[in-house]
Amino acid sequence: MDAEPVRAHWRHRGRPNAKAPARRASKAEPGTPNLVTGKPTIGKKYAKSTQAHCETVLRTFYDFHLDNNSSSLLVNPFPLDRSRRRGRANAHHNPLSEFRNDRKGRYRPTVPERVPRRIPDDKYTEVFAGLRSHRDRALLAFWVSTGARASELLTSSERDVLPGQQLIGVIRKGTQEYQQLPASPDAFVWLRFYQEDTWRKGAPRGRVEPLWWTLRRPWRPLNYHAARAMFVRVNELLGSNWTLHDLRHTATFRMTEDPGMSLVYVQHILAHKYQTTLQKYLNPSKDEVITAGLAHFARLEQRRQNPPPAPIAPAYNPESLNVLFGGARV
Repeated sequence: MDAEPVRAHWRHRGRPNAKAPARRASKAEPGTPNLVTGKPTIGKKYAKSTQAHCETVLRTFYDFHLDNNSSSLLVNPFPLDRSRRRGRANAHHNPLSEFRNDRKGRYRPTVPERVPRRIPDDKYTEVFAGLRSHRDRALLAFWVSTGARASELLTSSERDVLPGQQLIGVIRKGTQEYQQLPASPDAFVWLRFYQEDTWRKGAPRGRVEPLWWTLRRPWRPLNYHAARAMFVRVNELLGSNWTLHDLRHTATFRMTEDPGMSLVYVQHILAHKYQTTLQKYLNPSKDEVITAGLAHFARLEQRRQNPPPAPIAPAYNPESLNVLFGGARV
């Protein structure tokens, strides 16, 4: 697939001779891993997931018009695989068996499985220190403790916060259901600091008012794009490329690593439909494997430098020698 077109900044769109913003010299080349996080950066070409999504949309579009005879189309330029032309995928599926991983389209690319990335504790401290306001600190503390999606937490109002019970209510993204989530005590402390500052400046106050506001007048509810811009500024400060969804992964890893936390409770907090979705969080991450390997070599080197002392040779029992050789009798 051709390279992804580079778009001009939104402030300069529509103007003549609008050029794309120049890449900073400190930034890594497109498609190369980030030096801080190890995650690959956005490349010059479309990602495999984007290509697969476009293939699905186009194939469905042509199938719709062919089935309804709404145009003069004779063939779908994105056909299904030959083994699937006469039926849908997993037709007559046995509920006791697993679903087969069939390729749907002939030109559909293979999408690699995404490995969830967490923010290490030391790096999380640096991210938290790079925030500018109490609002951003409260948001980060809630995201990393509740495991809620970024857009879900922004739907909360002032009446959804229950500091006495250490709960905060959100509206789930898929089902649109209301759910209360437990959060850390630090999150409510930063939230109170943020509320006192904004109320002192004249921000709207009331039980039905939104919980998160912009930091400048005119007061507007904080949306996802503004929250993402805040996190992008922190990434530019640290030279990283973490996303807001990585905070949800970080919260999930922390909960699954707690031996006193049942996976059933983690599934309910994250609002996952199936518990098998948590399987990828139970596998060790790349950073954990590297850390364990380096610790193994450090232990071997320590054994070489400080070998254990040789065991003491067993000695003869004096009483047995006296009986054998007729020693002096008392």
